[in-house]
Amino acid sequence: MTRARLHTNWRGIPDTARGCAAALGNFDGVHLGHAHLIRSVHAARPDLPRAVVTFEPHPRELFRPQDPPFRLTLSEERVAALEALGVEHVFEIPFDRAFSNLSAEEFVRDVLHDALGLRHVGCGPDFAFGHRRGGDINFLAERTQALDIGLTQVPALADAGGPFSSTRIRRLLQDGYPERAAEELGRPWFIRGVVQHGDKRGRLLGFPTANIALGRHLEPARGVYAVTIRLPGGHTRMGVANVGRRPTINDGQESRLEVHLFDFEGDLYGQQLSVALHRLLRPEMRFAGLDELKAQIAQDADQARQLLAPAP
Repeated sequence: MTRARLHTNWRGIPDTARGCAAALGNFDGVHLGHAHLIRSVHAARPDLPRAVVTFEPHPRELFRPQDPPFRLTLSEERVAALEALGVEHVFEIPFDRAFSNLSAEEFVRDVLHDALGLRHVGCGPDFAFGHRRGGDINFLAERTQALDIGLTQVPALADAGGPFSSTRIRRLLQDGYPERAAEELGRPWFIRGVVQHGDKRGRLLGFPTANIALGRHLEPARGVYAVTIRLPGGHTRMGVANVGRRPTINDGQESRLEVHLFDFEGDLYGQQLSVALHRLLRPEMRFAGLDELKAQIAQDADQARQLLAPAP
């Protein structure tokens, strides 16, 4: 598989990365609709290197910083998912106040044409760009034609529920359906983060956990999940995880991800794990005491083992 090259300085693109066919968008989640867009652009110009033009942070993070974290994928995860689709160049444009003030004309001329040297672009029908979203698909068609850049308008991929979208996937996760979100992503949804020191209460309960902050990731429905965990060396373990604020222990307001790995012994502090959520086993709940909580965790673990066990 071709490794994707990440470019974060749009003003300093090397000559070897110019002349691509690029899909345009935010690509949060890199779901099946995004894959359809990327493949459609490649099909239009299979002779050109496959590329994506995207933004970091997501514009919503700049304009609405008071909103709760909502990201399905952060930069590193997004690049890996795009690479799996055969993307060779990821032009990740830093989205700051200065960039947001570029007009639609400046975005097409100065960024897409002059800086990136694109020869073909593609986007969905609702792609908007430039200061105050002043550019739309009709403006893009007019300006790319004038600049001798090809354009592919790609209708949104849809199913019986409507178009595939990051918004729809976020809602599925917040409603507690990671298995349905996985169908629309084309892979399980996961949270990647560094293991932090906790209060070691899980160890006292007989279920030591790796604690990971949700950070800028979307918070899915609170509760207990059957999960698989990818370790730094590439090995995968089954496990059970809790997302929430631990109401029985009542240790504060910050939600976190606590993961218990089955049949594992070792020190994971400071290491990065990828935790894929497969099924919500039960919602977050308060127990009368630690003994009741311990018994329920044992049941959760048994249920997760059965659910994740490979078919005979």
